[in-house]
Amino acid sequence: MNAPTPAIVSQDGVRRLPRWGLLLFCAIYVLAGFLWRDPWKRVDLTSFGYMLELARGQTSWWAPGLLGESAHFDALLPYWLGAWAIQLTPSGGSPFFSVRVVFAGLLVLTLLAIWYGIYYLARSPQAQPVSFAFGGEARPTDYARAIADGGLLAFLACLGLAQPSHEVSPALAQLCFSALTLYAMAALAYRYWMPALLGTLGLVGLTLSGAPSLAILFGLLGILVLATGQRDWSALHESDGYETDPDASAALQRRRRRWLLGLVLLTVVCALLATGLDLWRWRIERMPARWIEWRNLIRMHLWFTWPVWPMILWTLWRWRTHWRQGRPDRHIALPLGLGLICSAGGWVGERPETTLLLGFPAFAALAAFALPTFRRSASAFIDWFTLIFFTLAAGYLWFMWIAMHVGAPATALRQIDKQLHGYLPPFDWPQFLLGLFATLGWIFLVRWRTKRLRPAIWKSMILPAGGVTLSWVLLTSLWMPAINHARSYAFVGTEIATLLSSKPTHTGCTAIYGLDDAQISALRYYSTATLTRDRDAAAQCDWLVADVASVPILPHVYDMTQWSLQDVVGRPTDPRESLHVFARVQR
Repeated sequence: MNAPTPAIVSQDGVRRLPRWGLLLFCAIYVLAGFLWRDPWKRVDLTSFGYMLELARGQTSWWAPGLLGESAHFDALLPYWLGAWAIQLTPSGGSPFFSVRVVFAGLLVLTLLAIWYGIYYLARSPQAQPVSFAFGGEARPTDYARAIADGGLLAFLACLGLAQPSHEVSPALAQLCFSALTLYAMAALAYRYWMPALLGTLGLVGLTLSGAPSLAILFGLLGILVLATGQRDWSALHESDGYETDPDASAALQRRRRRWLLGLVLLTVVCALLATGLDLWRWRIERMPARWIEWRNLIRMHLWFTWPVWPMILWTLWRWRTHWRQGRPDRHIALPLGLGLICSAGGWVGERPETTLLLGFPAFAALAAFALPTFRRSASAFIDWFTLIFFTLAAGYLWFMWIAMHVGAPATALRQIDKQLHGYLPPFDWPQFLLGLFATLGWIFLVRWRTKRLRPAIWKSMILPAGGVTLSWVLLTSLWMPAINHARSYAFVGTEIATLLSSKPTHTGCTAIYGLDDAQISALRYYSTATLTRDRDAAAQCDWLVADVASVPILPHVYDMTQWSLQDVVGRPTDPRESLHVFARVQR
């Protein structure tokens, strides 16, 4: 017997969100952050450096790294994708732009997988709303579409998504493969080849992207859900007449068993692949011992997953009869299991933000099932809170930007100077107009939302997703020159490249000492110098570049009587990242 459903939704409550509006929403979110920017420190630039090394044939495709040292983020497939994009870059084109195109495609694929994954979860009979005595309840496909719309908007509204989803790093690839896994496990009862193909890509992609443990755990969860899901599979097709056709029902169960066997084999293949390529790494950290560490983790979880975590709690409460039973229904069990795996990794993992990010598709799916259970007062509270918060945030961004260009008031200028250290970004008309149109779009969205009186279960997520998108667009348009100045190594790389080319050299070799991978990547990208860490090879080099922190120990490594300091080049917003450039006195 099915547990009673808390969803009470009429057909009028599942009217379609205009497709052009949803597509425009997603397009703006994807493009903002991938345009007009330089490689940012640290993960963004470091990952791009590994891709450059692969594309130039300077490192092994099976062990990416920089100048003989392995990559700090153990992954293969994301670096391969970036390297192939660089190799396909036309002459005179920007390699970094080509890489951004590929990773923007991964983000688009993520959004598609999340929408369809939530759609097929909502198609489950146990997820359907209450049937009315005289009809008029939401039709299953329309209900599933409305839930998927709301879930995708909830995903876009997550505060912790914006930056990592626009970096060319393994984290975005892992997010994409996590979303593909959710889609495959949700859709395998309705489709055959597409879930099989994308599910294989999802688990194998996670394995090759530095998350083999999560791939195995996801596979085991899918096996568990399938093995205990005979009742769910029988209920899935009752409306199609399977319960009156024993042969069709038996065929359906054989199909479930084939899926189960295939998922077992796929999980074993992922484990063997990770073992054969030596991808296993111990990434579990000790539990925090001090309250301040616990506090930081709690804060990170709360803001990173806002606003979906309150909705998840509401979902678990309202649908409690569907997951507290011995065999919870798949529309709750599957995203809840995926979310718990990623959340646990966020507490004990080496990179909590990245692991937690992989749970966002599952979190959005769980949050979506809170929407049909909201009361009108809850929806109104979300709307008003979102309206006030993001309007104030956008107003603050505009106020500070105007103050920066006008030169007043003094209080605002002092705050800006603390971050930019006297840098005044140039006025850029295209970026200004983009920020202006985004703000006008927010005003239109608020007006449309307040005047749209007919109910729709996705309406509560319109303003949260729109507010996050507005803030992100303003940051990546009006404030992009300032962010590039604060977060990129373009100035450092070009200054050192100019310095290295200012004098004729015998070897073209540049020794480096104490530089991290982000700094090395900047030099590799912005200059044509041949870099080396090898001390023996450094004896033949005409230039030496050292990090400011390593300068005191240089006399213990090199004969500094042979070197003359030429310049100290640092990032204007962080003097602690200065690089000392030495030239050999004589050859």
